Amino acid sequence: MFDTVLVANRGEIAVRVIRTLRAMGIRSVAVHSDADAGALHTRLADVAVPIGPAPAAQSYLSIERVLDAAARTGAQAIHPGYGFLSENVEFARACEAAGVVFIGPPVAAIEAMADKIRAKQTVMAAGVPVVPGRTEPGMTDDQVIDAAVAVGFPVLLKPSAGGGGKGMRVVRTKDELPDAIAGARREARGSFGDDTLLVERYVGNSRHIEVQVLGDAHGTVIHLGERECSLQRRHQKVIEEAPSPLLDTAMRASMGRAAVEAAKVVGYTGAGTVEFIVDADRPRDFFFLEMNTRLQVEHPVTEAITGLDLVELQVRVAAGERLPIDQSDVSLDGHAIEARLYAEDPARGFLPQAGTVLGLVEADGPGVRVDSSLAVGTVVGTDYDPMLAKVVAWAPDRETARARLVAALGRTAVLGVSTNAAFLRALLSDPDVVAGKLDTGLIERRGADLTLPEPPPPHVHAAAALALLAEREPAGPLVDPWELPDGWRLGEPAWTVHRLQAAGGEPVAVRVRGRAAAAEVAVGEGEPVPARAVRAGDRLTVTLDGLTSSYALVHADGAVWLAADGHVAVFREQERLASSAGSTAADGVVTAPMPGTVTVVRVAVGDEVTAGTPLLVVEAMKMEHVLTAPVDGVVAELPVTAGRTVALDERVALVTPASPDAEQQET
Repeated sequence: MFDTVLVANRGEIAVRVIRTLRAMGIRSVAVHSDADAGALHTRLADVAVPIGPAPAAQSYLSIERVLDAAARTGAQAIHPGYGFLSENVEFARACEAAGVVFIGPPVAAIEAMADKIRAKQTVMAAGVPVVPGRTEPGMTDDQVIDAAVAVGFPVLLKPSAGGGGKGMRVVRTKDELPDAIAGARREARGSFGDDTLLVERYVGNSRHIEVQVLGDAHGTVIHLGERECSLQRRHQKVIEEAPSPLLDTAMRASMGRAAVEAAKVVGYTGAGTVEFIVDADRPRDFFFLEMNTRLQVEHPVTEAITGLDLVELQVRVAAGERLPIDQSDVSLDGHAIEARLYAEDPARGFLPQAGTVLGLVEADGPGVRVDSSLAVGTVVGTDYDPMLAKVVAWAPDRETARARLVAALGRTAVLGVSTNAAFLRALLSDPDVVAGKLDTGLIERRGADLTLPEPPPPHVHAAAALALLAEREPAGPLVDPWELPDGWRLGEPAWTVHRLQAAGGEPVAVRVRGRAAAAEVAVGEGEPVPARAVRAGDRLTVTLDGLTSSYALVHADGAVWLAADGHVAVFREQERLASSAGSTAADGVVTAPMPGTVTVVRVAVGDEVTAGTPLLVVEAMKMEHVLTAPVDGVVAELPVTAGRTVALDERVALVTPASPDAEQQET
């Protein structure tokens, strides 16, 4: 067994691997970019080594720097986690050459499965069914277009390298193909360094089901059942569960056998996942999608129902040990569901968000597990994937697991950074999700029903005003009347009025008077009610008209962050809000919808454009967003260039609207 293992990753997966290494008595080494100095994974590891600046290409993706860190710390093996170098065949080969064990499959298996084209050809030879399509390597744009027409619309463009939904495009007409191909190639090249594309038939009413496999170097390959990953957004998984509510015993066995055959044909060892797509209308028809030659983000749900530690098994297999179980030993107990917590704003089309974690509440309780990289002070930037944590719930049955997860998300709050927690709760409460009627298009169909922000209720506005009152009044008993806070006078205290505005709502006038320990508060046109607020550190306990609630509280940068019941509300006093005059889309102003980097500029100052014309592309956290002209007119300002970073809501272009006189002259 190894005595030192380097974890070549960051975030929650690095934390998760380090914890298993610690439980095994193995010394752990963390690596980090300059942006991650002081991150949680660096604090949990026995040793932490800096490996370069924030851009992943110069740090986490640098094979030379990772191997140098292993040599400096005496690491005998490297665990790659997922993403970054986890499926990079050159990295696995370099580890072998350096005499360091790569905790993953052999180079030949990675090569066979890393390229989706070769992977499909390989498993077809083993009798595993595949999705119809064209998989010739090196297809030009014209050949991709011809292939799409031959397969029949709608089609799915997929990068041959990589995974995680990056670069995938659903194309429904021939006219959409040129832009879709260009975008898919650009994103694939940026994410994987390879812009090779393949074309597949798009299975619309589809379910995404994957099988966990394990193999050792002594010829044993088994599967640990399946995971349902059909709840996706932009081909990125959001909710995963095990087992699938769709499969019966016979289907589970059939899909498991196919997964084992796919693994055996490439001599697979370690933990891997064989992914299938299933037609929801004909659930006995399943097709091979790809094999992920690494640990999956959603591996905790398999661990929850099998009682196995997949990271420990990876390490033991890599050290040459036999698997301690065979297929007959595998039993599935209960049901587990996982939700991915992202730094994103669902109300803004799930655009990535950034900020500093000012306050944090993470769930616990029976059957609840949280894999997280978060701590107060953590800076969430735009250099890496926006996933912050995973919340997992297990129970003897699916409905109890679902209810536990909804409750756990209600006890989860990240203050300082916008997240998708409320969206996840809404999704898990959708009637079709409750019933197990899942498919990959469900989130897109539900749209605003899941993402429309709900303005905070009156009692939360009252809590925010009481928090401000508690913060501004002097500490200790009042002795000198001149020490009274603003808004107080001798005799009956006067009302202090706060005009508070939260995301998704209009400004609301909240009146408050008295001391926090014995106050009155009125929200909007409501009648005053007795109130009491007590703050202890980052907790605020509010009694309002006899009902007591507890909130997580942070007041920073002019904003009051309150969290309770699964919702995080951010209030700003109206007089502190920046004016948005002259900054509306109708005036032709284009602003960055997320912090990120401009990757493409498609126009120049003076160009005439029509509403909807693409102007530039902003990329953040591995996701592209195309910004378009809001009106017909002329590009008057373009203060950004490709490669420049932009802040949330920063002005990036101005289109001067066409004048009515000019339009009339043209007609």
